[in-house]
Amino acid sequence: MPSFLFISLLLSFIHFSFSLPSIGVTYSTTTTTASPPPDKISATISTLKIPNVRLPDADPSLIKAFAFTNTSLFLSIPNPLLPAVAANRSLALRWLYRHVLPFYPRSKITLISVGNAVLDSVAEQDFTPYLLPAMRNLHLALHELGIKKIPVSTTFSFFSTITTAFPPSSAEFQQPAGDLIIKPLLQFLEETNSSFLINLYPYNLYRLNSEIPVGFALFQDYPFNFRDDLVTGVRYFNLFDMMADSVLTAMAVMGYESVPVIVAETGWPSGGGEAGEVEANEAYAEMYLKGLVRHLKSGVGTPLKKDGVAEVYVYELMDHEGGNNDNNKVKGRKWGILTENMTRKFNVEISSGVKNYGLMGIFLFLIAIFYALP
Repeated sequence: MPSFLFISLLLSFIHFSFSLPSIGVTYSTTTTTASPPPDKISATISTLKIPNVRLPDADPSLIKAFAFTNTSLFLSIPNPLLPAVAANRSLALRWLYRHVLPFYPRSKITLISVGNAVLDSVAEQDFTPYLLPAMRNLHLALHELGIKKIPVSTTFSFFSTITTAFPPSSAEFQQPAGDLIIKPLLQFLEETNSSFLINLYPYNLYRLNSEIPVGFALFQDYPFNFRDDLVTGVRYFNLFDMMADSVLTAMAVMGYESVPVIVAETGWPSGGGEAGEVEANEAYAEMYLKGLVRHLKSGVGTPLKKDGVAEVYVYELMDHEGGNNDNNKVKGRKWGILTENMTRKFNVEISSGVKNYGLMGIFLFLIAIFYALP
């Protein structure tokens, strides 16, 4: 009769082999129109059973509204604050005293991004020299307050960070930022058990490359709807996996393939944008969202990494009048899964739910039960 150790190992195999990435959503406010009350936002997200929320605008009243909801919060420090936080740890403490300490752990804050897509704004204002010092100061400030379970990272944009998406095996970090900024940052993430955060938009890559079939970007199962990486022999059936594996390859080139990857933003616009953006429509947006959720819940990971990405955040919760409020995106595009009036546009269940063990998991579980019987 197999030992208890064997059964324990078998159950552990089931748990770790079939865990799913967590799916969340971004909620950003706008300065052009009045935002819904924080309590309404919190209640809506709870009703939709969305387990994780990214808050680029970490308003204290909004953070407070998520107290005792069990919704995990991913906060961000805006780019203009980076020089001050990098120069003085007391300013990092001040930010924490305003945005974290009054609410944690009642509000379940699980991650803080120091800046967002800083490489995109180099032409206007270069925040890159302050990035790693600011992250270190915030990390040390958290530990000074006795908070050791909130990791610190920063968020990059795929297009200003990765050299190519195809073939993924040829991807590297763009230079000189790769060696000067990203490599030491990856070392910090590894040392502090944090994650590499990336904004990943198949829509934008599809718009830039006319050779990409729209079905490939939308997770559609069409005949011959695949691309082969001739170097690795890996076959790709969707653009999301290609872009994710490009990031993983670039990290592996630098020796940091073990650092988890979180997709901080992804989505497909349902309208608006520039003239000629016919692909920005509700039908395609729903196809992308459904395909993404189905793919993540399948538990297959990406071709190069069985575990795939650790978390994915859909951009974004709701439309804003006049389009999005992000300077890094084309004005007028509507990315929300809800309308401006907070009604649902798509019939998609984003909730990650419980672990999906699949047929193999069930089979292994039954074996464990069989051997456990007297």
